[in-house]
Amino acid sequence: MELPPSPWITYSAFLALFVLLLLKAISGKRRRRHQNLPPGPRPWPIIGNLNLIGPLPHRSIHALSQRYGPLIHLRFGSFPVVVGSSADMARLFLKTHDLAFAGRPKTAAGKYTAYNYSDITWSNYGPYWRQARKMCITELFSPRRLDSYEHIRSAELRSLLCRLFAAGGEPVVLKDYLSTLSLNVISRMVFGRKYHDPTADEQAAPPPPVSPEEFKRMLDELFLLNGVLNIGDSIPWLNFLDLQGYIRRMKAVGQKLDRFMEHVLDEHIVRRVAAGENFSPKDMIDVLIQFAEDPSLDVELNRNSLKAFSQDLIAGGTESSAVTVEWALSELLKQPHIFKKAAEELDRVIGQSRWVEEKDVGNLPYIGAIVKETMRLHPVAPMLVPRLAREDVVIDGYDIPAGTRILVNMFTISRDPAIWDSPEEFRPERFLGLEVDVKGHDFELLPFGSGRRMCPGYTLGLRVIQGSLANILHGFKWRLPEGMKAEELSMEEIFGLSTPRKEPLVAVAEPRLPPHIYQM
Repeated sequence: MELPPSPWITYSAFLALFVLLLLKAISGKRRRRHQNLPPGPRPWPIIGNLNLIGPLPHRSIHALSQRYGPLIHLRFGSFPVVVGSSADMARLFLKTHDLAFAGRPKTAAGKYTAYNYSDITWSNYGPYWRQARKMCITELFSPRRLDSYEHIRSAELRSLLCRLFAAGGEPVVLKDYLSTLSLNVISRMVFGRKYHDPTADEQAAPPPPVSPEEFKRMLDELFLLNGVLNIGDSIPWLNFLDLQGYIRRMKAVGQKLDRFMEHVLDEHIVRRVAAGENFSPKDMIDVLIQFAEDPSLDVELNRNSLKAFSQDLIAGGTESSAVTVEWALSELLKQPHIFKKAAEELDRVIGQSRWVEEKDVGNLPYIGAIVKETMRLHPVAPMLVPRLAREDVVIDGYDIPAGTRILVNMFTISRDPAIWDSPEEFRPERFLGLEVDVKGHDFELLPFGSGRRMCPGYTLGLRVIQGSLANILHGFKWRLPEGMKAEELSMEEIFGLSTPRKEPLVAVAEPRLPPHIYQM
């Protein structure tokens, strides 16, 4: 009979591993002495500076930036991390040296929830990613295609407003309504139909393998897990232990989403084959399938590619707009005078006999200012999606070695008193007459990022955010539930790939337009 290994052998193995890692850390420290690295806290062996990062990493790193300055060097376990926390640093990272910092670190989220780094967000810089980016810009999010979907956005927004009217002045969980709006808009644009509406004409096809409520939960889980600080991403030899349980959750949500995406893709391919030469794209997945059939592609797109891109479209488009509008209403509920100014502008420009259309948004500067101020104070991605240095670069006199993970700390930039007067206050007026946009050109305000890895769907996001916020302010007076004071409204957030409210906003919507306006 084979005897179990001696405890001393096990202890010796662990001791040898510890000594090996310690020697490696010491060796790395010696090498770093020959480099002029940015300032930062002294790292601990093995864990580096992970002990300094709390449950809200953007706030922990904000505190570190206040101590060490706009360029910080950290170590997350085995990996060097450099954080830029000023508009000048953001410009250097995202514009001046954009190509050098266009890589993506390998994370468990990218592996288990994005088809092994096959989507646009997590795929590394190279021919595959460049092809996907080109597809987004020229096909999926071109102005012509977005204009062709305006009737979808308008119809779903009217449906939202009617449902708020039907609430009859009772408190509503606003995020539920906003998420449904975003999901309906995006699913009709991407999938060609709403998979959870039993009254829709297109429901002749079999139902999907998940309920709408479960699908929403899956998307929430996807966004949370794509932004968490997974220990195994920083200390790879601990990855198999899954100490926080994140990898188990990533695998679970990845499998559920894959079943859904398989169902959707099968439907579209069957329709594509049946149409033959008469095939005409009706939605974004049709466009993806047609694009994948192009024999001149530099890199072949397989089934996982199509599922990964489709998942990116539905997840990215659903979360960011709902989170931003919910934060906007939260801030306005604490300052009722902003509601009054917004209503005055809407009544003056739109009147009380119709809803706001997308073409009206340019004539509503105060509504636009509210959107920008919300994006400043509550950035959806407070440290953007991490990048990876593809080569050695010198930034502001400091060495940034290849392989360094790069974070652009928009949370700190949006609170920089050198840029913003009274930065902790919500003041939309600061943007009136101020030529600052959110399209990646002004590094003081980058809700969608900038440069090559900027969110390719930002134009769609802006249309949904501006249109939905303008109309829910136009159609309703908002107040907190009876007995609740503005100062009691919690403004805590949770951290993931997006940063939503910790507690969903509950508010009361009271109609302010003639009753017939709310009829579909």
